[in-house]
Amino acid sequence: MKESLKVLQKAAEIQQQKSNDYQNPNSRIQQADYYPRGCSTILDTMYAKILRMQSVIEAMESDPNYTPNFESLEDSCIDIINYASFFVSYSNGQMEGQSPNRDFLNRIINVDKTV
Repeated sequence: MKESLKVLQKAAEIQQQKSNDYQNPNSRIQQADYYPRGCSTILDTMYAKILRMQSVIEAMESDPNYTPNFESLEDSCIDIINYASFFVSYSNGQMEGQSPNRDFLNRIINVDKTV
């Protein structure tokens, strides 16, 4: 199997494990609850991950012995892969807990076009 496909497989496994923590059966929280502005919130989260990665890379460029204290660059990349899948899921109206009467930005859809 290609390495890139192994990465996608790992991302899927991590997504499932985190889902078991963040939307477990004993909680009323559903995945869509994390994204009050729909895809905009997901994009904000992805952008924050990219900024964090840029900061870590700049630290590594300045200090060859620098290592991140928490997430590795690989961990951040896998998170971005998963957030990208959440973006697609939400934009398709298929995310758990997403209201069918709201659009991809979680705005109420006006079904009465005469207004």
